[in-house]
Amino acid sequence: MRSRILFALVAVALLASAGVRAADDLTPPPATAVPKEQAKEPAKEPTPPPSVTVIGARDAHGILGRAVLGAANEDMGRIVDVIVDRDGKVRAAVIDFGGFLGVGSRKIVVDWDALHFAGVSNKSDSISLDLTKQQVSAAPEYKEDTPLIVLGAAGSLHPWDSEH
Repeated sequence: MRSRILFALVAVALLASAGVRAADDLTPPPATAVPKEQAKEPAKEPTPPPSVTVIGARDAHGILGRAVLGAANEDMGRIVDVIVDRDGKVRAAVIDFGGFLGVGSRKIVVDWDALHFAGVSNKSDSISLDLTKQQVSAAPEYKEDTPLIVLGAAGSLHPWDSEH
């Protein structure tokens, strides 16, 4: 008789634990506290993939560090920066001008339209500038966070709306 009672108790215990497990499977997980700001936001849509443009190796080139030659084929320095306006339009280039081996040089700003990029397929090719060395040497030095004085070829400089 004891074996029957023991068997019945084991059977009841097994059935009870199976019932608890089944009930756990049916109940949803407890809700976590969600701030009111997040609870009101609609579900965010997944971010679309970025667009991709392929530019041929012969069709585009970097210009920073490129040599610049003047109108009479004289060395004008190297492009060290590019200036853009608030709309992202390229307006000018900063050229490290003058000096010898970086000593005594100064930065000047030239209008983007005064530069020509016809022969820049190799890193050794230079960019040409529609200004003479004498014109560039008279330009004031560029200093960050001060108004820019942009040197341009005659008739090519476009006014820059600083209140834009």
